[in-house]
Amino acid sequence: MDRRTFFKGGAALAGAGMLGGLSLPAFAQKRISIKFDSYVSESAGPSRLDQWFLTELERRTKGNVRVRRYWSQSLNKVGEHLSAVRDTTSEMSLIAPGYYQAELPVTRGLDWYFRMNRADAMQLVCRDVYQQFEPLRREWEERHRAKVMYWTNWYYAPLVTREPIRTLDDIKGKRIRGYGVATEVIERLGGTAVPMAAPEVYAALERGVLDGVYGFDFITSVAYKLHEIAPHFTDIGDGPHAPSATVISTATWNAMPPDVQRVCNELVEEIYAGKYAEIFGAAAREYVIKAKAEGVRFTALSDEEKQRARAVVQPAQVQGWVDRVAGPAGVDGARMQALIDEAVRKYDGHGRLLRPIEIAATL
Repeated sequence: MDRRTFFKGGAALAGAGMLGGLSLPAFAQKRISIKFDSYVSESAGPSRLDQWFLTELERRTKGNVRVRRYWSQSLNKVGEHLSAVRDTTSEMSLIAPGYYQAELPVTRGLDWYFRMNRADAMQLVCRDVYQQFEPLRREWEERHRAKVMYWTNWYYAPLVTREPIRTLDDIKGKRIRGYGVATEVIERLGGTAVPMAAPEVYAALERGVLDGVYGFDFITSVAYKLHEIAPHFTDIGDGPHAPSATVISTATWNAMPPDVQRVCNELVEEIYAGKYAEIFGAAAREYVIKAKAEGVRFTALSDEEKQRARAVVQPAQVQGWVDRVAGPAGVDGARMQALIDEAVRKYDGHGRLLRPIEIAATL
């Protein structure tokens, strides 16, 4: 996929058929139309999961639910999607909290690196904390009138650089594009973080404005063809990248017949039971094969260097959120982080979604 078309998709319409087999006569007579709005293209990692959910929702309701899909900012621009769902300009959307740091201060407590290992486990961590920590639910459901349908994330984000990275010292002084809390990681590791919109990154690498990129998930990095200029993809031991959520307007959810809500809940359970890992695993393997064929060099820091990096970033990053964000907002940040720690212990050891370098080693 061409890097310039990653965020430039058209809207796709799904067909609708006649409903049969559901129990409520009122629902059988009334078709439901939903607008799904995403800031990324339909081939982005999370979009593949969203496509599965939306397509199955249409199929399992026998076409009585019709979803109009708007990809690549074709309905709302980056940064507008949360308010669009709140105001029902769109009914469903993918929300990346990093774009809404002021609007989602509690959710920022889920955004960190160097704390766990597996992306599919991170999804379950977010699910459990959302269920257990009332301020997190209120932030979405009361403040923004959006119900989290399911949690997702952006897989893994290797450090992508023009030159090889063998130790943390190789990061020092390098100009590296960052995103959200990834910016803080780069600064703590000695690099110079450069905030930059995603579509500008390739040209910045090409001109030498950037030495590398961090906070781009692996699939996006290859889709943007960043490896044409920065072929070194280094696993620094940071774990999964960027929790996100696919949400639905609470007004839309409450207006849905119980049969449709039941179908949605069944699909969500399947996502958490392994569909997420299945979809992302297939996409990651596809892109690792492509990346290797096009010259990407997969490397990893030594275990010792990974531990050094972890010690630099954590627990300082999490404590910074507790002190500077949760405290002033009147949120018990320590309790939320304790719930996260408990969920990490519960799920991380059972995660199975391989990192790109692990997939590359099997090919």
